[in-house]
Amino acid sequence: QLQLVESGGGLVQPGGSLRLSCAASGLRLDYYAIGWFRLAPGKEREAVACISRRGGETNYVDSVKGRFTVSRDNAATVNLQMSSLTPEDTAVYYCAAQWAPYDNCGLAGEYKKWGQGTQVTVSS
Repeated sequence: QLQLVESGGGLVQPGGSLRLSCAASGLRLDYYAIGWFRLAPGKEREAVACISRRGGETNYVDSVKGRFTVSRDNAATVNLQMSSLTPEDTAVYYCAAQWAPYDNCGLAGEYKKWGQGTQVTVSS
């Protein structure tokens, strides 16, 4: 059974960078499209980025375009490189997996496997 674990969160100053990782166990991540989501206090969960099973397609919410980059290291790890962070990026970040027979991904996809989340706090 696929299990996902996020890591890399922490406290960073505005303008700084963080690299989040999503590690999988149980099954190969390259059978799945992977999405990154965030949940901030008082806000609804937001889809941030996704990457297709082979990395051929990535998509980003407008608010992070040019600042965040999602990538695959191997069959077990997907990363989210975040730069030029602002306090509005403060949230718990989750990765999630969607079974993907094709090499595509969508921010509104049906992601059914979720990690436990990692806290990102952007503050001076």
